[in-house]
Amino acid sequence: QVQLVESGGGLLQPGGSLRLSCVASGFTLDYYAIGWFRQAPGKEREGVACINKYGGSTYYADSVKGRFTISRDNAKNTVYLQMNSLKPEDTAVYYCARANYACSAYGSRYDYWGQGTPVTVSS
Repeated sequence: QVQLVESGGGLLQPGGSLRLSCVASGFTLDYYAIGWFRQAPGKEREGVACINKYGGSTYYADSVKGRFTISRDNAKNTVYLQMNSLKPEDTAVYYCARANYACSAYGSRYDYWGQGTPVTVSS
């Protein structure tokens, strides 16, 4: 069955870096765009970044542009989110999701989701 499993979250200080991984199984990763979303306590889910199925196009929320980088290694069935210069407002549970057509900021355009990995940025 289709599965997405995130890992790499943790607790770190402002200004730090972290790399999240999303390992896909049960489908051919090459054929799908993958997005990263996050949800902070008491806030709505927010689209963070997305990479199209060929990896040639990437999209970022304004709040993370220049700090986060999304990439994929289809041979390893893995999508990454490199997060640099982290801020307390980046604190959230981060989810990866499979787009059912193409990259979108709308969660409804994604059909499978991982269980999430928590990231806490605090001094």
